[in-house]
Amino acid sequence: MEKASNIDEYIAQQRQALSGNPECGNTHYNLGVALLGKQNYAEAERAFLSAIDCSPSLAEAYVQLGGLCLKGGDLDGCLEWNNRAVKVRPGFSEGYGNIGFVHLQRGEVQEAIKALKRATVFNYRFVQAFTTLSTAYLMQGDPDKAVEACEKALKVEPDFPVAHNNLAIAYLEKADKVKAAEHAKRAKELGYEVASEIMKEIES
Repeated sequence: MEKASNIDEYIAQQRQALSGNPECGNTHYNLGVALLGKQNYAEAERAFLSAIDCSPSLAEAYVQLGGLCLKGGDLDGCLEWNNRAVKVRPGFSEGYGNIGFVHLQRGEVQEAIKALKRATVFNYRFVQAFTTLSTAYLMQGDPDKAVEACEKALKVEPDFPVAHNNLAIAYLEKADKVKAAEHAKRAKELGYEVASEIMKEIES
């Protein structure tokens, strides 16, 4: 198959491939991702559902369906699809990361920590999961563990702004304004909008 020069051509190629081999879960999945790129969410959803019909163990498709639920504000649906993703692929870190995120949105901090720890065990380079884990520890009132999680994120990606922002908050809670100021400054340099109340507290 020739390389597509744009997204519409790529979509046409995937549809053509499916007309010859409608049972290919991967092709349905690739079509779904391309349709997401076009913000054609209803068709993308149909493509991901077809992908699962053809390949029930395609964990990525479950995660994409969870993402579509999240886009529509359906946290329960998002949680359900991601739970199904880790059921079909038990070591799927992205699924656990999303499960942790949803629990955190609902204020279920313990559940969030449990899922996020699993996400980082299965993928020790999962920057987003470490950072979300640090947020969960801050919500739990444990700045030491929050610092530890952020440092693991920054080890992988030193310029990850959210990790610097969370470190600023954690160091504030540890009454270390010098380090808090340092990380708040770095977060802002990286384009992150540090909350004004955090800045006020650092500067006071």
